[in-house]
Amino acid sequence: MATIGKPAALPPLAGAGRLVTSRRVRYRDWSGTAVTVVMPTYNEAANLPGIVAALMALPLPRLRLLIVDDDSPDGTGRLADRLADRYATGPCGPRIEVLHRDGKEGLGRAYEAGLRHALAAGAPYVLQMDADGSHQATAVCAMLETAHRSGAGLVVGSRYVRGATVSGRWGVHRRLLSTWGNSYARAILRVPLRDLTGGFNLWRADVLRTVGLGGAEAAGRSLRSAGYALQVELKYRATRKGFEAVEVPIRFGERLRGSSKMSLAVQWEAALLPWRLLLAGLR
Repeated sequence: MATIGKPAALPPLAGAGRLVTSRRVRYRDWSGTAVTVVMPTYNEAANLPGIVAALMALPLPRLRLLIVDDDSPDGTGRLADRLADRYATGPCGPRIEVLHRDGKEGLGRAYEAGLRHALAAGAPYVLQMDADGSHQATAVCAMLETAHRSGAGLVVGSRYVRGATVSGRWGVHRRLLSTWGNSYARAILRVPLRDLTGGFNLWRADVLRTVGLGGAEAAGRSLRSAGYALQVELKYRATRKGFEAVEVPIRFGERLRGSSKMSLAVQWEAALLPWRLLLAGLR
């Protein structure tokens, strides 16, 4: 029988705002942590099975996956249901749940629905993760360990700290767009994170509730971002509230199959959002 070893030691943490004190933790201290991975999908049928298998193989018995499908024309939602049946048994009940939405409203709205759903179900940690294969499942353990040893409310799987790598298949246009988008948002909002736009983020539940998700205080209240700009908005709100955030290096790959959803409308929203947040004086 194959065995899964403990993850290798992590590099030093990159802290946001002030020095983060690291404390020693043992594998058993965090390997039993309950965490819900929220994964929006739209036409990701070609990528989903491999990503799900990689997540289910992690040495995290209390990891659950919430797939949020926006009525994908390629049948991703139906495939997700079949995968949920395949992984129906776990120590905390079914390991995969599928949230079916009526149509495509944007990544931000899908994430908002999924994050609220995970919080309502009592998840103590919630992880955002893309369904296109660009985020490596093997990094989840390192992110959980970092959350425990740093005490941070947000752990960012970062493409732009020392030790991170970005796929050579990522085109020049996408690299420039990502680099410019990060620099632009950071300059306006003064958020002390190198990867402000990245979508691989581990949140403590209380942080998400405080920034406007979950709980009675958030009833009827929506975030401002409908698209990819949600990543910037959540991090801005969290750091403005004084929560600690740290970044860990990841290996970021190009999507495995299919096409990017990065439209001009999404890019325009991302360009306007920092100014909207700044002018609104959100705290």
